[in-house]
Amino acid sequence: MTTDSATADILQTNPLLQEWTGPYGGVPAFDRMALDDLEPAIEAGMAAHLAEIDAIAQNPEPPTFENTIVAMERAGKPIERAFTYYGIWSSNLSSPEFREIQGRLAPRLAEYSSKVTQNAALFDRVRAVYEDRESLGLRDDEVRLVELVYDGFARNGATLEGDAKERYAAIDQRLAELHTRFGNNVLADEEGYVTYITQSQLSGLPASFVQAAAAAAEERGRPGEYAITNTRSSMDPFLTYSDERDLRERVWRTYYDRGDNGGEHDNNALIAEILALRDERVGLLGYDNYASWRLENRMAETPERALDLLMAVWPAAVARVEEEVADMQAVADERGDGVTIEPWDYRYYAEKVRQDRYALDSDEVKQYLQLDNLTDALHYVAGELFGYAFEPVPEGSVPVFHPDVTVYEVTDRESGDHVGLWYLDPFARPGKRSGAWATTYRSHTTFDGLETVLASNNSNFVKGAPGEPVLISLDDAETLFHEFGHALHFLASNVAYPTLDNGVRDYTEFQSQLLERWLLTDPVIERYLVHVETGEPIPDELVQKIRRAATFNQGFATTEYLASSLVDMKLHTMENPGDVDPDAFERQYLAEIGMPSELVMRHRTPHFAHVFSSEGYATGYYGYLWADVLTSDAAEAFAEAPGGFYDAEMADRLVRYLFAPRNAIDPGEAYRLFRGRDADIAPLMRDRGFPVPEGTE
Repeated sequence: MTTDSATADILQTNPLLQEWTGPYGGVPAFDRMALDDLEPAIEAGMAAHLAEIDAIAQNPEPPTFENTIVAMERAGKPIERAFTYYGIWSSNLSSPEFREIQGRLAPRLAEYSSKVTQNAALFDRVRAVYEDRESLGLRDDEVRLVELVYDGFARNGATLEGDAKERYAAIDQRLAELHTRFGNNVLADEEGYVTYITQSQLSGLPASFVQAAAAAAEERGRPGEYAITNTRSSMDPFLTYSDERDLRERVWRTYYDRGDNGGEHDNNALIAEILALRDERVGLLGYDNYASWRLENRMAETPERALDLLMAVWPAAVARVEEEVADMQAVADERGDGVTIEPWDYRYYAEKVRQDRYALDSDEVKQYLQLDNLTDALHYVAGELFGYAFEPVPEGSVPVFHPDVTVYEVTDRESGDHVGLWYLDPFARPGKRSGAWATTYRSHTTFDGLETVLASNNSNFVKGAPGEPVLISLDDAETLFHEFGHALHFLASNVAYPTLDNGVRDYTEFQSQLLERWLLTDPVIERYLVHVETGEPIPDELVQKIRRAATFNQGFATTEYLASSLVDMKLHTMENPGDVDPDAFERQYLAEIGMPSELVMRHRTPHFAHVFSSEGYATGYYGYLWADVLTSDAAEAFAEAPGGFYDAEMADRLVRYLFAPRNAIDPGEAYRLFRGRDADIAPLMRDRGFPVPEGTE
């Protein structure tokens, strides 16, 4: 296959396909993004990549590591650049016009992917290199690269023939359409269900939240009102502080009913079809269910091992919920509120218990958590552990896709060598998907000359009024550190080939969860947690209250997470999943395992975008807990080190074994190199204040 003249012309002229120019090894031309260019860029990029793939497959020379595996790693640069812009529109700047394009492209992208993985001649060459890999004189990381490339083909239909191969490709195309529709339905419900309240309904809400809600309403053309947007960063504080119980229920139902409202944006029928197609597709490969296929190359290896971990923690979490509810009910009764705790009451009365038991007021803590200061704290931690320095780039030197985005150059603070760029996009806005995430626009490689990292962190903090500092909750501050951990994992990479920069899903959350532990280390507390008005450091007494309350509400946090993980796993291990009624299954299964009625899954099935808007976390949501076992175990190693969390030897081991290798070595082996042994569940249970199961010490 060769590119035709029309494709060649688009490759030369379309801004979204052009090589990146400018400083820092070239940067995305975000200032030249035009939606009209997107569809032709993706089409031309796919055609060009398929032509490169065909040339590799039809090479008359015998297959070698260089002319097959390395050639594949080198191919597809224009489509990679187009995907960078596609990702920005999808996650940060979505619009109805983009979603129409996205809907058209989804099946074509799936077809393109299938044409790569089901190219029989290409797979024959990959298989030949794979079978000879031990005799080719390759480095260890190159052997792993060959194995990963081969596995990517074999596990995605390359071994199939005839009707089975065609059906596999057709399923991929249909799933791409369904995943896109699912995600867009959730986004539509987030944008379409904003709760507006008046000044008389602000009782209990902190001033910082009120100011942000007023700004959000004005931005939406409703000056004089207050907007409670349908995102976690708005819902969570409202349910925590609002004295208006009927409004709490309304906001709670609006948030947890996303994708479950009937009509054109309802996701229930899509879920059943997605499950059926995933099950059929892995059946073509000989697997009993989707989860068995998915976990085969993860640390957990089997769904049974993942479920065993989840259920080892479940009883302790549910027991803690019962204690928490009893404490909250006692507070409600003492206040004479005349209520029985319901899900929309949990955060509200938990906050009352927190204030009563620990004299800890979340809003008081928030006064010491300024977003700008916390950003500086991230940079400090990265400097101490990784030796990095962060400086804003000269204004106008690097294009951004929105005025809220700030770009920093990352350098080695000893040598001054350039490491990469870090883009920060912190605020919520219409068209931006909810939650927080990290991504890369370019990953570290050396096989074709040094390519440095372009990493991005994205959040949905509610932007305050102009000139007002943005205050965030302790939970949001932990999330900020978490996502920065992903960015550091990108920036620290020392791998040679692009495929080795990919991660193992139940391992990649470990590095980010571990970084959360530095938020409340003494140097961060002393330097960056200062009062928004007085500038005084956070008092020791308040810090001790925070630490004493560290395990507070762990029943709620752990149970809502575990419920989502268990439902994810069960949906993907059941027989005949296409017959499932997601709402009915969710209720029935959670009742069977004793889900407390006072809370719900963190992500209810109809809006579980981790699992149903792509396959990224499908049967992978358990991975946060799997990674947290590693996190708790590694954190104890730091706590026991002579220099604590800033111990130089431990930091060196952290970077060398846990961050820099990415997927160039097996994750289990990487952890053993760091710790000297496998991780144990006991530190996790201690961290959460749960009883440690017998035999785990």
